[in-house]
Amino acid sequence: MSEKTEDIEIRLLLEALYRRFHYDFREYAEASIKRRLRQAREQLGFKTFSAMQDALLHDEAMLPRLLGYLTVQVSEMFRDPDYFRAIREKVVPLLRTYPSLKLWVAGCSAGEELYSFVILFREEGLEERTLFYATDISQEALDAAAQGIYSLDRIRTFTENHRASGGKSSLSDYYTTAYGKAVFDRSLRDRVVFSDHSLVTDAVFAEMHLISCRNVLIYFNRELQDRAIGLFKDALPRGGFLGLGSKESLRFSEHSGAFSDFVRAEKIYQRRDG
Repeated sequence: MSEKTEDIEIRLLLEALYRRFHYDFREYAEASIKRRLRQAREQLGFKTFSAMQDALLHDEAMLPRLLGYLTVQVSEMFRDPDYFRAIREKVVPLLRTYPSLKLWVAGCSAGEELYSFVILFREEGLEERTLFYATDISQEALDAAAQGIYSLDRIRTFTENHRASGGKSSLSDYYTTAYGKAVFDRSLRDRVVFSDHSLVTDAVFAEMHLISCRNVLIYFNRELQDRAIGLFKDALPRGGFLGLGSKESLRFSEHSGAFSDFVRAEKIYQRRDG
């Protein structure tokens, strides 16, 4: 198959996905979306992207299977511990001044970062005054996040990250084990709202004091990155905080002037006036 034919088929497949189901991956970073689609084509057993498109439009079971490849994210609890230490030591003292708080984990995937924040806020005495929003475009990911069940072989890394982030308790206080899994305490979800939300097509839904969206923008092209950062800007009041991934930046965004560096090394920004 020539590259040109493959490009045409991919564009038509993504257009069908958008028109039929309103999932918009048309402006995602090209190299990333191609890599994921090629993996899906191979593992789902299709010879061409046109065959995948036909299945997508006529087989209801195809959509969640395809989204599983397009939205897959690899995360850890307290991933990049220095980021969470900066949140704990630099951001939390300022958040304490608010009587109530809203925190948004955008692109929450299977919930690892969400639970990291809930545990951190519990340890810092802020959980009871905080409403946590966990959003993703994948219902499968949201279901996994709501279950809070992870393989035991990941717990060692989670525990080491938690300790390195300045954790004030043992991570084992928050889960029980059974059948090779770690099941996180249901009380960690008492103040969490899980919701379908797309940074590509949806609007701001609430005012937030802290937004954490890490390792999502790297899959967007420049226009989509600007759209998402514009959403974050509109959702944050003056003094609100935005945390991005280690390979992400506001530097080239048209909205960069609306933010100032707060903890530069950890890509934590603060909303300016205006």
